[in-house]
Amino acid sequence: MRSVIGYLVCLVVALTIGYTFSPKSAPQAELLATRADRVQINGLLNLGSRVVAVGERGSILLSDDQGVSWQPASVATQRNATLTAVVALDDKRLLAVGHDGWILRSMDAGSHWQEARYDADLGEPLLGLWTAGGDKVMAFGSFGKFYQSTDAGQTWAPHALDIDNAHLNSMAGGSDGRRMLVGEQGLVLRTTDAGQHWQTVPAFYSGSLFGIVRLSADTWVTYGMRGHVFVSHDFGDNWTRINLGNQLPLYGHVVLPDHSGLVIVGAGSSVVHLNAQGALLGVSRLAGLGTLTSATMVGSRLLVGGERGVLQGSGGSVAALEATQATQ
Repeated sequence: MRSVIGYLVCLVVALTIGYTFSPKSAPQAELLATRADRVQINGLLNLGSRVVAVGERGSILLSDDQGVSWQPASVATQRNATLTAVVALDDKRLLAVGHDGWILRSMDAGSHWQEARYDADLGEPLLGLWTAGGDKVMAFGSFGKFYQSTDAGQTWAPHALDIDNAHLNSMAGGSDGRRMLVGEQGLVLRTTDAGQHWQTVPAFYSGSLFGIVRLSADTWVTYGMRGHVFVSHDFGDNWTRINLGNQLPLYGHVVLPDHSGLVIVGAGSSVVHLNAQGALLGVSRLAGLGTLTSATMVGSRLLVGGERGVLQGSGGSVAALEATQATQ
């Protein structure tokens, strides 16, 4: 009897292994691949006719119906490293960055991606991208990593910043050369000459800052740990804290299409709405959505991404919601 049981166990194991490593048909492979509601999303990008989402395990998801359905993009060299941010140089050329210094390029609005850079030996993440348009783009991340490209992300050159290896999390700016870069331990850098020279803003907060937003040449908003949000009306000379009434960290934002303000999202499904001057309009939570890391506007609706993925619908998943509902 024991020998029979042993043979049965071996048979079950053999069948399991055989199924796992056997070639899968296209529908099976797609089903076993990342699902839009089963992967953490770290970055969202709205191209108008298409929304692009990037996240864990090298996932790049595309929606051509305003977030109703999602399909995986084609990645030529899949490293399965977490992607942290995505940016558009124009309506066709996109860049994404992630862990292990991974940088990907797309020339067809996100359908296909090619590797531009990868450094598994260093193993340090890039956390953000920024461009003023055209071929110039900057990538930044852990331990002060800061790279610049002048050929639309094909090649990258390191740029040293005097910041004592602090993590760099977010950058914003405009065509007038005014830019800001924020990171851990309250680090804020600013430049008036498009990044040729950077100045460290005197410290006004000791915690990590995860986002920076330019509302006008003089009005800027930054946010981060423990529900801290600050606004400056003089390009960073002075900062005033906005009291949200909670200590939930904030991770991502979107400027409203009509430039009437912005929405910031974070832990606990929290949503913060500020007007165009950086004044608080309201704080709310989207029940059951977990930690939110990113947001974008699709028409008049707010599409959010985070630990439970990104899709349009309900039932406890991250959803596309009316902006008026999300910010009441």
